[in-house]
Amino acid sequence: MFTTGEESLLRQARELRDEELGRLCARVCALLQEEDWGPDAPDALRRLFLIVSATKYNRRLERPCMALLQTTLCSPTCPEQLQLLCAAVLREMSPCDSLSLSCDHIQNTRQLGLVASVLLAQGDQQQVRSLGQRVLKVLESRQPEGPSLRHLLPVVSKVTSLAPDALREEQTRALSKRLGDWLRYASVQQAVAHSSGGFFSTPRARQLGPVTEVDGAVATDFFTVLSTGQRFTEDQWLNVQAFSMLRAWLLDSGPGGSSAPDADDKSELEGSTLSVLSATSTAGHLLPPQQWLREKAFEYCQRLLEQSNRRALKKADSDLQKACLVEAVLVLDVLCQQDPSFLYRTLSCLKPLHMRLRGDPAWVRALLPVAQFFLHHGEAAAVDAEAVYQHLFTRIPAEHFHSPMLAFEFVQFCRDSLPLFGRNLGVLRTSFPNLFKFLAWNSPPLTSDFVALLPSLVDAGTAVEMLHLLLDLPCLTAALDLQLRSLQAASERPPWDVSIRAPGCLEALRDSQVQGLFQHLLRAHASGTVERLTPLYRLLQPLAGCARVVQCAEAVPTLLRAFFSAVTQVSPLPGASVPAAEDRLELGPTGPQLPQWPRGRSITADRAAHTSPSPAPVPPRTGAERSPQGSSQPGPERRCSLGVGRSLSLSLSLSLSQFADGALASQLSLLLLERSDSLYQVPGYEAGVHRVLSSQFPALCELHPPLVVEQAKELLEFVGGPRSGGHVLTAVVWAIGEYLSVSWDRRCTVEQINNFFEALEALLFEVTQSRPSAALPRCPPQVVTVLMTTLTKLASRSQDLIPRVSLLLSKMRTLAQSPAAGPVPREEGARAAHTRATELLNLLKMPSVAQFVFTPSVEVSEPRYHRDTNTALPLVLRTVSRLVEREAGLLPG
Repeated sequence: MFTTGEESLLRQARELRDEELGRLCARVCALLQEEDWGPDAPDALRRLFLIVSATKYNRRLERPCMALLQTTLCSPTCPEQLQLLCAAVLREMSPCDSLSLSCDHIQNTRQLGLVASVLLAQGDQQQVRSLGQRVLKVLESRQPEGPSLRHLLPVVSKVTSLAPDALREEQTRALSKRLGDWLRYASVQQAVAHSSGGFFSTPRARQLGPVTEVDGAVATDFFTVLSTGQRFTEDQWLNVQAFSMLRAWLLDSGPGGSSAPDADDKSELEGSTLSVLSATSTAGHLLPPQQWLREKAFEYCQRLLEQSNRRALKKADSDLQKACLVEAVLVLDVLCQQDPSFLYRTLSCLKPLHMRLRGDPAWVRALLPVAQFFLHHGEAAAVDAEAVYQHLFTRIPAEHFHSPMLAFEFVQFCRDSLPLFGRNLGVLRTSFPNLFKFLAWNSPPLTSDFVALLPSLVDAGTAVEMLHLLLDLPCLTAALDLQLRSLQAASERPPWDVSIRAPGCLEALRDSQVQGLFQHLLRAHASGTVERLTPLYRLLQPLAGCARVVQCAEAVPTLLRAFFSAVTQVSPLPGASVPAAEDRLELGPTGPQLPQWPRGRSITADRAAHTSPSPAPVPPRTGAERSPQGSSQPGPERRCSLGVGRSLSLSLSLSLSQFADGALASQLSLLLLERSDSLYQVPGYEAGVHRVLSSQFPALCELHPPLVVEQAKELLEFVGGPRSGGHVLTAVVWAIGEYLSVSWDRRCTVEQINNFFEALEALLFEVTQSRPSAALPRCPPQVVTVLMTTLTKLASRSQDLIPRVSLLLSKMRTLAQSPAAGPVPREEGARAAHTRATELLNLLKMPSVAQFVFTPSVEVSEPRYHRDTNTALPLVLRTVSRLVEREAGLLPG
């Protein structure tokens, strides 16, 4: 987090105009051209660096300024501070065509490292390769008393990552040998202190003695990055640099990397067999360089494991211990993957290490690489790693959900390890309530990660329970917040703490009546049961306005889309509901184009066709081609769902065949109806969730069309009960009109159609005749028009209802002509209702045409001829509409 002053500086830097930047460049040029660089030059360069780095957009600097920055960087007499600032500015400007740097004649290794950092930022592969050769040449020709090499090892590491083939095989072998030497044979004596030349300075006074361990004991073994001292020698610095690049070097130069330099070297040892422990006793000159490096790396990591067990005297050393332990376990993992002979020796170290770490909360982050090691090698070593996973997924999220760094690393571990879980994937899936605690507490940074992870977490057994928990995610955030507050004494809580103003929240934790609900919400594993948390919503309502709860509520719609995308394999457009498209159709002047999604076709493809500004037909497109604006580029939210689609290949997500019996589709549809009016009341949360649920209910019906007939009782109760949100009610009414038909389910009866007609007729009367109030606001026009359309569809399937619906539509058309007293107050809404009522009445005057339009056969609905403006059917429909229209103003002539 930035301070107020820092944010102000960043804002000023981003808002700086080009004219002001030009004046600053001119001042920088004038200062750099002076013979004696004063303090003004570094200050000006710092400001220039802040300006060019504060925005993601490229700033343009004048060519004289760029040339002078390069000249200053390469000047042998320039102070180090100015060279660092010049290199930083040039790196921010890269890639840039005006750079003309060269490192061919630079002898100073520190200056060579700075120039190399700028050239690497250019990203030119040929330049990277030539730079690698230049740095390797300096490394090979370095004399014992020559310049320091510690500035060049980071360059070598970056070169090999950008261009793995930049080094020749013999160069890779030579550097591997030297890295092993630097790791194992660094000096154990501290560097000699520089004497001030005073009278009492003597060699004995300048000698500082051996390095020490983090607990203050004198080091009795070889030097590592955890050895401490006042001053380090050159080879000790190289030891630290070598360990920092070790894992990347092993991966790039090992058997799985771009080259395998051991292939020829191993021929020297052909015919010999190395046992598990023989390598440690083999002389160094008999081992190939890569194997030599692996042996020394293994010894180094063993030494770090031993040093991590010491009690550090300083907090900084304790933090360094944790970081080095994590890196050491990751290096051991790489070693065992490249050479299985290290496996049993490593297991003898990691088993006691795991037992030690799991009992110390301060080392919890180090458990992740240990668990990853067992995922990679547990089966090969015949080790049952299930206990490791159980501890990992049970205790860590429940006790450390409030650690943002651990949350990020834990979720990344889950994502990276998905292909490795195998038969243990069930442990991950049943632990989703615990994983969601990370999401609830850290929702903004973790939302995209969980969007990618959800397809692997959901299965038929946990889908319903997971959807309930997703809808209750803001409530979970409030419960976790309250749990943390309860651990603090009242005197430790700040005066603005909500729990102080509402002590009932904390008392609720000890209330036996709701304690079971708290335990259910904070459970660690999937329980297979669902609890109604309405009493908990009321108790936690004072926390609904907390910033963390509001942020979590904003992430839930995106997570719901990812969940339904994984479950149903349907990707509706983000943030839009199905009836919204129908609304736009109603405003069109082209006659009765009623929405009716065909069998076997994506809902979103038709919606894209309806909402296209062009009258030309829109062919079905894939999810990667659709976007909310109709363009071929996915929007921000579409990128999340595209990531979900790619992650499906790595997971065991549900397929359409699993919905053959419709059991899960029915469960999810009932859950949508139940939870639409049972949500934790966070500002703006209900509206966002309703938009998603309204788009998913028709998708579930399309996936399993008999759902409307099977759930007829529940749907009747829903439309006849208290008025729900406009989006969800509109989607349910539309689905009834679309799928309550014999063509979708042979079990559909005339009695069912009549029952739904009466319920929807009463609902339409209620929403149009009731006076609006604060408790009962005026019904949206979408609900009115969809109700009219659905009633007309039902009447076309039971023609005894046609007189009733004709009378109703006539009344609606009359009411729409007086918007002030009518069902919809706004002029555009009234016009839409009037237009729709007129179109429906015209169709009902020809019942056979109405049935053809409202309930087309499969042969007609598949090509969608009545949607294609290039065919004759739309013209015929418009002509029939005009012929049967009795209003003289619409007659031709």
